[in-house]
Amino acid sequence: MATVAIASQKGGSGKTTVSINLAVAATRDGKLACVIDIDPQATAAAWGDWRGDRQPAVITSPPARLARAIQTATKEGAEFIVIDTPPHADVATREAVKAADLVLIPTRPRAFDLHAIEATAELAKFARKPAFVLFNAVPPRATNLILEVSRFVEGLSLQICPIRLGERAAFHHYSSAGAVASEGDPDGKAAGEVAELWQWVREQTGMV
Repeated sequence: MATVAIASQKGGSGKTTVSINLAVAATRDGKLACVIDIDPQATAAAWGDWRGDRQPAVITSPPARLARAIQTATKEGAEFIVIDTPPHADVATREAVKAADLVLIPTRPRAFDLHAIEATAELAKFARKPAFVLFNAVPPRATNLILEVSRFVEGLSLQICPIRLGERAAFHHYSSAGAVASEGDPDGKAAGEVAELWQWVREQTGMV
């Protein structure tokens, strides 16, 4: 069983989008997956309601009971757990990082967003958990921009996930139907990027 925390102190970084897309990718790969939503806004939980009875399961939990929620999900057979965290919440993020095998820090490649990753990175370092910055909503033809922001991230002694998610409408278009890009447009670029991210996460967590 592997647990991945999707954490960032910046709102709008795409944490829920990454969480639900990864969980569905795991499900499509034959894994019993679960999203644990510890964000009071409960966006992932709302998506789960729209999805109905289809896997993956989405449950809510206060940060203080996260360990118990993971334990319960594991007893029920969960093989892959994604923790969707709130922004601006050190306690919640700390609990998620502590419980995770891998921490993904999604960020848009913009100055204000990049500066917000430092606090999350410090929590991961303190907990001695592997953490990677995941560039999300990357605009097309952004080679120079990615080089610039990569230098900034590396200057913080942070690792960069080799997979990037583009700025694509497919990541948002199917949410209200309780679906994700790989289901609504399985041959699209967004679906391909998520598939690559899932395979990379599998390797990082030893699920290969």
